[in-house]
Order: sequence, then structure tokens, then C-alpha cells
Amino acid sequence: MLACPICQAALTRLDNGVVCPAGHRFDRARQGYLNLLPVQHKNSRDPGDNQAMVEARRDFLDAGHYAPVARRLAALAAERKPGAWLDIGCGEGYYTAQLAQALPQADGYALDISREAVKRACRRDPGVTWMVASMARVPLADASCQFIASVFSPLDWAEAKRLLSPGGGLMRVGPTSGHLMELREVLYDEVRPYADDKHLALVPEGMAHAHGEILEFRLSLAEPKARADLLAMTPHGWRASAEKRARVIDQPEPFEVTVSMRYDYFVRQD
Repeated sequence: MLACPICQAALTRLDNGVVCPAGHRFDRARQGYLNLLPVQHKNSRDPGDNQAMVEARRDFLDAGHYAPVARRLAALAAERKPGAWLDIGCGEGYYTAQLAQALPQADGYALDISREAVKRACRRDPGVTWMVASMARVPLADASCQFIASVFSPLDWAEAKRLLSPGGGLMRVGPTSGHLMELREVLYDEVRPYADDKHLALVPEGMAHAHGEILEFRLSLAEPKARADLLAMTPHGWRASAEKRARVIDQPEPFEVTVSMRYDYFVRQD
């Protein structure tokens, strides 16, 4: 199922790594993941989220603030009963681990371009094949997945379609226009609206929209640490001034904010 990121030939296990017939070899890191991101496919020395962003997201998610989001994703995945699945853009593995629990009989794969994220993700479930890899050049064979999860992640639709077997599907989870509205209203002088269904126009032919729903709930963030982690793991925290970030983190009462997510499922038909 694994494919060489350089020549696309099949990878097989050899010693503490994998190798293709052309001799391209990739060793497994001591933490347990495979680095399948050749230097020529990198846009920077250390692409993806840095250590501070990864740790903030890990702490926020491990505190359970987005637990309903993960539970719903796992339930929707379990309904599909895939033989092999992929979490594309897995980050530090919070959602991946819950997918693995919901799909104990399936082969699980997960990748992210951030080495710092995957280093932490692979501690969550040793049964998942964890990879540092590009989402635009996923090192898996054509039609090898029956289910793909994309949670808060950029998505190459053509690559996703290539990976899916006919009848398999992709579950995209992303924010609606109302997500974190209260936070955005504090951080920005003007909150710009956006269409949370614009991704539907990017879906390639042969992929049908089979399911859609919205999950919405309120969070009450009482601890400054939780508010700081939320800012650090979202683009809003990078864009806002220090003064406005402090207004969120240091306020004396709990910070109330709306979580609002779209779940869209697309099935490959051809």
C-alpha cells in the first residue's frame, strides 16, 4: 500500500524502514514514524506547524474542548466500515487516535507535513502507520483507501480522488462562518464574512456529495491557558495585535465562544 514518494513504486519493509525496487530507502524514526518527505518536495527547511503551535493544539485538544467534534467524526467513520483509511493532515494525532479506536479492524494511515506534529502524533496509537509526507504527493497507492478524513486541513482534491477506491469516500471537517465568532469579534475591528461551502465548487467530477451536517456547541474557557492555546493554534492568534490577544487571555471571567463545524462526505463514483 505504501508507495515511494520519489518513483511511486511499491515500498516494502526492510530492517527498520522501507525500500522500493529502485533502491530508494526510508528509515523509521525512533519515535516510530516514517519520513516520506524527500528534501526536493519541501518548500522550507521545516515545513508545517512549528513546535509551539503543535504543543498548544495538543494541550487544547487533550483538555477535551473539541471532544464533540472528534466523537462525531469517529461515529461517521464507523458507519462507513472501511478496510483502509487515511487521516490526511493529521497534525498531532488527536482526531486520528479516535478514528483508530472507532475502526479497530481497519488499516490506519496518517500523515502531516510537520515533523514536529507527527513526532507527537505517533505516540497516540502504535497501530497506525504514521508518516511525514506531503498532502500533494501522498505516498500511498492508487485506489488504496476506502475512507479519508480531512480535519481543518488543506486538501488536494485530485490527490484525494486518486487515493480513494470506487465507492470510498472523503469526510471533510471544517469551520462554518460562525465558528469562533466571539473570538474574532474581539480580535478584529471588522469581522469579514466568508462562505463556508466554497469548497463544494472545488470537488472534481466523479465525486458526489453524499452527506452534510453541522455540529455546533458553546465553549466556556475559564482558564487563561486554554484561551492562550486556542489563540496559538488558530490563524487568528497570529494576525491579532498583542493588546487584543491579551484582552482574550487576561479577562477575569470565562470566555464564551461558539464552535461550529461542517461535516461533508464525498463518495468516489468512477
